[in-house]
Amino acid sequence: MSETTQKSGTIRTLLRIFPYTKAALPRIILGTVAALGAHLLALQIPQFMQSLVNAIDVTGGSKQHSLDALYPAVFWVLVLGILEAVMVLGRRWLVLIPGTHVEANLRRTLYAKLQKLPVSFHDKWPSGQLLSRATQDLSLIRRWLSFGIVLLLANAVTIVVGLGILYSYSWILGTIFLVIVAPLWIIGFRFEKNYHTTARKSQDQSGDLATAVEQSVHGIRVLKAFGRGKFITEKFVNDATELRKTELLKARMVATLWWSLSVIPEIALGISLFVGVILIDNHQLTIGGLAAFILTTRVLHWPMDSIGFLLSMTIDARTAVERFFEVIDAPTGIDDPDQATEIPEVHGRLVFEDVHFRFQDAPEGEPDLLRGINLELMPGESVALIGVTGCGKTTLTALATRLYEVTDGSIKLDGVDIRELTAVELRSHVAMAFEDATLFSASIRDNVLLGNPDASEEELQQALAIAQAQFAYDLPEGLETKIGEEGLSLSGGQRQRLALARAVAAKPAVLVLDDPLSALDVDTEAMVEDALRTVLKATTALIVAHRPSTVQLADKVALMQDGRITAFGKHSELLATNDHYRFVISSLDAAGALIEVK
Repeated sequence: MSETTQKSGTIRTLLRIFPYTKAALPRIILGTVAALGAHLLALQIPQFMQSLVNAIDVTGGSKQHSLDALYPAVFWVLVLGILEAVMVLGRRWLVLIPGTHVEANLRRTLYAKLQKLPVSFHDKWPSGQLLSRATQDLSLIRRWLSFGIVLLLANAVTIVVGLGILYSYSWILGTIFLVIVAPLWIIGFRFEKNYHTTARKSQDQSGDLATAVEQSVHGIRVLKAFGRGKFITEKFVNDATELRKTELLKARMVATLWWSLSVIPEIALGISLFVGVILIDNHQLTIGGLAAFILTTRVLHWPMDSIGFLLSMTIDARTAVERFFEVIDAPTGIDDPDQATEIPEVHGRLVFEDVHFRFQDAPEGEPDLLRGINLELMPGESVALIGVTGCGKTTLTALATRLYEVTDGSIKLDGVDIRELTAVELRSHVAMAFEDATLFSASIRDNVLLGNPDASEEELQQALAIAQAQFAYDLPEGLETKIGEEGLSLSGGQRQRLALARAVAAKPAVLVLDDPLSALDVDTEAMVEDALRTVLKATTALIVAHRPSTVQLADKVALMQDGRITAFGKHSELLATNDHYRFVISSLDAAGALIEVK
């Protein structure tokens, strides 16, 4: 939680959500007015009862006189009751639909923000926390806007007006009632202070639990393979138990508040009734006045009783708003320029000029992950990037598409700094295929054409052929077959080939391949490499290589060591002149032999 958000009060925090409710605000205000109107109409009924009781002759006088007073009172009570029902219906009609529009608007805003946030943000945030914010928290905000804020404001005004009416009947009884119920405000203040911490803990635990469920579902094969189902189940049960304890603590806090809001007004009513009888005996109050006083406290019972759960709902909404803005306020770090540059004709010349990179949260004094990278790829040239694990190869490839932003230096595409291009234009010219191939729950066709949905059938077939992904035609519904979540219904090699086909189908000027062939067998890899040579003749390619065969696919090789490019040239030249290059290649040879044995 940001320090600013943490120090903000409930009202200030909740006010941050109202710019998103501009379209719905008029109807929410009208709904609040309707709710208040219903309560004020209800407060009028005791006044008719006062006149009625005072008009009835209890000393044995004219029966007709009592009936004459009864009929109009009954009529007006009926009219007020009907009007109150109409107001309640109007309040529901006014606020329910706008609340759903606000929720949808917030969800769109949150999702769009998640798309803009850098990869470094998603590296740190558990997916379950983001999921709970996009579903549970936004639903809670919608219920508060449609119900909580409307009734909280209406009930608060009703209580103030009702107390004024009580004073109009008898200032003595009004003072007694007010003095006895005054501690409720102190109880409410303490409740808000303590409940907010517990509510925040509950919603965070709910997000952690969602993360645990998602991870266990995605990793179900690993859990089953290692026989860790019981262990992960016990851990989940422990987490769920902790959430249950927090929810029970919340329930006890709300129950204590409800008890106070229910019992204290009843005590005030009992004492007021006792004193009222004395006042009647001393001719300081009429019977009708006491009856109206008691009925007015009954009308105020629901507004006072509801303050408990409305206050808890408001604090829950505050927590939800805080959690929503934790994502919205997160710096994107990678923004489109105010005045974007367009490249009329992209040739694919990619240049890294003194590129440095370090993560924002890296400890002070720790060296940069990339330390002055200088590398030039000419149009149509393919360069293999090799080095030992942890030297920064994958990070360098991610900078080319601005998945991460350079800390210092620049990356230029055809002489234009990529920071001067919009993300959409840059990524239409530069495509990536990752070692960890991620597919979506959609058809094969939709997955392959993700980067180029307007591609022709011929281009689709060509991309599948280059990636040796013709197996897609043999699936039950061919290219229209819907694959499971993250493509886990396919083998690792099949997923990689579809991901490679996706990158090829985008027809980029620059193709960045982060070891996309690691899961392929040797024969399939050879066929893919042969097909890729055709593509790479016209496409600039930066290839992270973990196999000697992949190195041989490239025109030149860049050797990375400790975040720097320490050697650049043809494979044969580096092999003859560079000791560290020979060491890395021998490591690749060992890996290749190991794969061949398999």
